[in-house]
Amino acid sequence: MTSFRAACVQLRSGRDPAHNLDEAERLIREARRDGAEYIQTPEQTATMEMNRKAMMAVLSAEDDDEGLKRMQALAEELDIWLHIGSMSFLVKTCDEVKAANRSLLISPAGRIAARYDKIHMFDVDLENGESYRESASFVPGEKAVSAILPWGTLGLTICYDLRFPYLYRALCNQKGANILAIPAAFTKRTGQAHWEVLIRARAIENGAFVIAAAQGGKHENGRKTYGHSIIVDPWGTVLAEAEDEPCFIAADIDMTRVDVCRKAIPSLQHDRAFEI
Repeated sequence: MTSFRAACVQLRSGRDPAHNLDEAERLIREARRDGAEYIQTPEQTATMEMNRKAMMAVLSAEDDDEGLKRMQALAEELDIWLHIGSMSFLVKTCDEVKAANRSLLISPAGRIAARYDKIHMFDVDLENGESYRESASFVPGEKAVSAILPWGTLGLTICYDLRFPYLYRALCNQKGANILAIPAAFTKRTGQAHWEVLIRARAIENGAFVIAAAQGGKHENGRKTYGHSIIVDPWGTVLAEAEDEPCFIAADIDMTRVDVCRKAIPSLQHDRAFEI
């Protein structure tokens, strides 16, 4: 199987998980009717909450999460690979309870095929006064994760990971990834400046497809995200792109393009160790 139809579901998640999952399900069903076999949702699909106490109050452990069970049942019903860009789950650390920002790939049988916890924490102070401290609420992941799809190997990442190219190099060179997933909730300011150029760079430098579902618009908590969910081929060509409203986008993925582009620019084979 060398081709498939992929879709990104773009959301504007608020504080109510049930409402957010209703909207996600509506768009997932629309994307499936359009022929999508792999459907990706954005980071923080189930809830978008900046207040730590309020966020923790609505979370549960993965095994107890009814929203996840709902998404598993939906994947099985629709016979799709459903990639939940991320959901948050309670996890115990040595001295306190925090959350994992976790991406989940669900098979057409409704089973969890892969889990990835976001490695890089978005701890930044922007010039416009916006401030984020993901590490205050989330435990960072420690492991790069890939998964075998019927059409290729998927490398799982989340949002701020996009700025760390060595992760994608490792996914492609060491884990054989030829499709890169980058579900996100990029801020409007940083998205306008960097989103598309970084997405296309990750595709070009690794000769891989990039599929990146995003949050978009002004959220209930006041945060503004950039949107512009995007699908890019290994040459850096944009196959589909959204604006900032909730929607889905889709594109036909021809995996033979990976071999063509990697043969034309075989940079993955040219990595060298060097001294500093």
